[in-house]
Parts: sequence; C-alpha cells; structure tokens
Amino acid sequence: MSLPTNLVTLEGKPLPANELENKVILFVNVASKCGLTPQYSGLVQLDKKYGERGFKVVAVPCNQFGAQEPGTPSEIKEFTSTKYDVEFTLLEKQDVNGANRSPLYKFLVKDGEDISWNFGKFLVGRDGEVVARFEPATTPDDAELQAAIEKALS
Repeated sequence: MSLPTNLVTLEGKPLPANELENKVILFVNVASKCGLTPQYSGLVQLDKKYGERGFKVVAVPCNQFGAQEPGTPSEIKEFTSTKYDVEFTLLEKQDVNGANRSPLYKFLVKDGEDISWNFGKFLVGRDGEVVARFEPATTPDDAELQAAIEKALS
C-alpha cells in the first residue's frame, strides 16, 4: 500500500501529488479545542526549520476525540492562521479510527492499531513509506522526533 494520491485540502481542492513527491512529511491529526492544540506553534517552527530541505507538515483535522474539532473548514482555517500563523497544508477533516477511517490513515496506521488522541504524528520518508510514529504527547521540539526528521532528510 502506498501513500494515497487523492488527498483533499481543507478548502475542498485536490492536493497536487507533486506537493508531496520526494518530500519528508509529518502527518498530524489535529484539533482546535484540545489541550495539545498549542503544539501547532511547534509544528509551524518545524515546517519553517526543515522546509527548505524538502520537509512538510500536513495537518489532518479530526473530530473523533472528545469532539474537539467541531468547526467548519473555514472556522478551522481562520483559527489556525490567526492564532498560530499556520501556513502548512491542512487536509479536509477525516476519521483516523474506526469503520470510516480515511484512506490516508489506512495507509499510515498498522492493521489492528488505533490513534490514541489528537496530535498523533507519522513521519513518512521521501520514498512514501512510514519511517516513524510518535504519540500525541511527543511535542514538535522533541529531540527524538527531530532526529528522525534529520535522518529522513539525509
């Protein structure tokens, strides 16, 4: 199974496949009303720090954990851009667990596993394969996470 190429942005437009091609990508399921929401600041910093080297943060809003992402696409976009200066890609709201798990998360998550909460992180290498998974409590400034990004970029 490979990284789905039919991803849709928060604005409802197809994400051009070449935006992810040959990139190291950190996929993060996000929510606007979660105690971990301040991680957006660190994700913005990661995107800026490594962006010129072929790294991208891709955020995936999800309302499956405590209904902490109830907003419409425009509300999510406004919140993330005004509160956290998010400029990285936000995909459409998706289910990351259960019968309606999105194709992206069917690819990211191993069979029989689930996402435990908002801000779970998956690092995908340039070859389109998952190289590391980090639990929600792992912050963007975590040394192990940054070491994994550095390794994937080299």
